[in-house]
Amino acid sequence: MRAGRITVSTRVFEVVDVPTPDAGAGQVRIKVAAAGVCLSDVHFLGGILSPGHLVGDHVTLGHEVAGVIDQIGPGVTTTAVGDRVVVIAGERNGAQQITTMGFDYDGGWAEYVVTKAELVAPIPDSLPFEQAAIIPDAVSTPWAAISSTGKIQAGESVAVFGVGGLGIHAVQLLKIVGCSKIIAIDPREDARANALARGADFAFAPDDPEIKQHRGLNAAFDFAGVASVRKQALSLLGEQGRLVIIGIANEPIVIPNDMAFTYMRTQIMGHYGSEAQHVRELIEFTRDGRLDLSHSVTQVLPLEQAGHALDTLANKIGNPIRIVLRP
Repeated sequence: MRAGRITVSTRVFEVVDVPTPDAGAGQVRIKVAAAGVCLSDVHFLGGILSPGHLVGDHVTLGHEVAGVIDQIGPGVTTTAVGDRVVVIAGERNGAQQITTMGFDYDGGWAEYVVTKAELVAPIPDSLPFEQAAIIPDAVSTPWAAISSTGKIQAGESVAVFGVGGLGIHAVQLLKIVGCSKIIAIDPREDARANALARGADFAFAPDDPEIKQHRGLNAAFDFAGVASVRKQALSLLGEQGRLVIIGIANEPIVIPNDMAFTYMRTQIMGHYGSEAQHVRELIEFTRDGRLDLSHSVTQVLPLEQAGHALDTLANKIGNPIRIVLRP
């Protein structure tokens, strides 16, 4: 089969022929119908991210995957051949170790992918594979950051810094939660316009002086991964305000003023990924019509053009929300 793989030691990506895997005990094999392209994949290729638990020097990318189960391994009784599913992108092995598909083990930029049976979630026929594929990160990561880490409640006021592939879904989900005020902050005019269309109450460029009029927020989310964003976000928080950092800058987190930080009882929290319940909750949101992902897929490309997709996302050509590959 064809697969998009990276050599970790050299950070070289290529689409190559590899053996088609078979489902082992407790596993299922999925014929991939759609696989999302994430900024994390760009960071992996660029050396900002590295796998923590990969065995060997090569791995197939792709942690946002949807498709149809075509093979069942011994002992699997929870799912069947022909089921439409998404793959939950990571699993917790023990208290401290989290492994992620497409980084620590082979992912879904391939014609087929094998995973544990408990790491798939069924999707309704009404949900297109291209939209379903992005749920396990582009949508579930902001949802987990909002619901589990940030513990956002209805009526709270929130800022979202960076409204691209993840942040734009945070805006939609905060609207579902029932926030009283949602502020989108992004340097790109088209991204700000999209945020307003998806439910933001206000949208500003980072240097807009009017932002200061919205101080006293309950929470802020950094999806940009930029040090200056964190400083600005902290300045907007009210008493016991929470800054949740999702975007990766790979540099120290700086608190500009410890007196203000302690006096206001500010909280800074890191967030990574999501868990199975977040994915399943979001599937229900789409089933119930509460969450619309029809505007989230910017482009669908064949697997052979995965390198082009990475370049497009890295350079933000056309302001892509999500590019999806179709093997």
